[in-house]
Amino acid sequence: MDHRNASLGPNTTAIHAGEGPDPATGASAPPLHMSSTFVTDQVAGFSAHDLRDDAGFLYTRWGNPTVALLERKIAALEGTEDCLCLASGMAAATAIFLTFLSAGDHAVVSDVSYAGVAELARDTLPRLGIAVTLVDMSDLDAVAAAIRPETKLVHTETPVNPIGRLTDLAAVARLAHDAGALLSCDATFASPLGQDSRALGVDLIMHSVTKYIGGHGDAVGGAVAGSAELVAKLRAEAAIHHGGILSPFNAWLIARGMATLPLRMQAHQRNAIRIAEWLETRPSVTRVIHPGLASHPQAELARRQMTNTSGMISFQVGDAARGRALAQGFIDRLEIIHYAVSLGHHRSLIFWMETDSLMDSSFRLDGAARESYRAFAGDGVFRLSVGLEDAEDLIADLARVL
Repeated sequence: MDHRNASLGPNTTAIHAGEGPDPATGASAPPLHMSSTFVTDQVAGFSAHDLRDDAGFLYTRWGNPTVALLERKIAALEGTEDCLCLASGMAAATAIFLTFLSAGDHAVVSDVSYAGVAELARDTLPRLGIAVTLVDMSDLDAVAAAIRPETKLVHTETPVNPIGRLTDLAAVARLAHDAGALLSCDATFASPLGQDSRALGVDLIMHSVTKYIGGHGDAVGGAVAGSAELVAKLRAEAAIHHGGILSPFNAWLIARGMATLPLRMQAHQRNAIRIAEWLETRPSVTRVIHPGLASHPQAELARRQMTNTSGMISFQVGDAARGRALAQGFIDRLEIIHYAVSLGHHRSLIFWMETDSLMDSSFRLDGAARESYRAFAGDGVFRLSVGLEDAEDLIADLARVL
């Protein structure tokens, strides 16, 4: 059993970590604490920085019992000392960048990532005096060449959104740490069950908990897990100063969803592999990308690094005009799968993502970087987040159009 669950398995951890019977009522299910402030019996300063470690809860922006429960649960599954939950995945990414980078610093960032992160790295950070080098994180030589003496952070994402390209985390961690830099990784596509990010050398493990961790498409949130020292810095900067805290109600919903995360990830993976294999047989589908397929260009890395290959599939259908036509067909004819953005929910979602449009807006790649993206995406991909429905029903739904 790995270090994350030295005494308890993942199902037990997901259900019980951070919880216990309510001491006031004996309730088995955890309560929801919506209070913005808490009565205290201590004389304390008015600044959160004056709080002692044993001060308890005073104000929800500084800490809340329901949010803390979710933080303990995520930290337990990730095998880290602590976790900070925030209002969204983007709030989590922004917390990492703006806590550990200052004017004059340099960051190496994956040249393909969640669109909001891509735009933050390309537009906002340089405006604040933070230099950014965008790199194909699957090219270790390019990562090594991008690191400078002033590099403080290497930020990657694996599998990368939306094309499913992988980063060799252990190799990139060595490069970052040898240079004295931190490694952060957006592990949303993988979930805490998809890879042992901490053991692979990741210092700051980021998730949009809106996705697999919550799992039900009804609550938005983000999280960063890591050492107690790093999370304390994040909490002081991002939660207390930036203020992008997670609502206790959303934390309660996400924690409830997280209890079934190990079971859901098994089902997501099983369904995705079944559907990916079926898609590879369709004449109208020209390429399928999923880390669980032998045809994935990094299949060996996926086998070595991933413990669950998740439910995310990208597939090509030819040129952009063909993609747009099929997208309209999905909108008009799908009966089970929703044509919608987001991912990691119990229901299946699909969305057309055209290469030229993404290049003009979020990614703005050219030369070899653009060709590397096109090697996975062609003129565009359908991003299919495979849910928990019966695989045969999802295949029948896709077959209405493909």
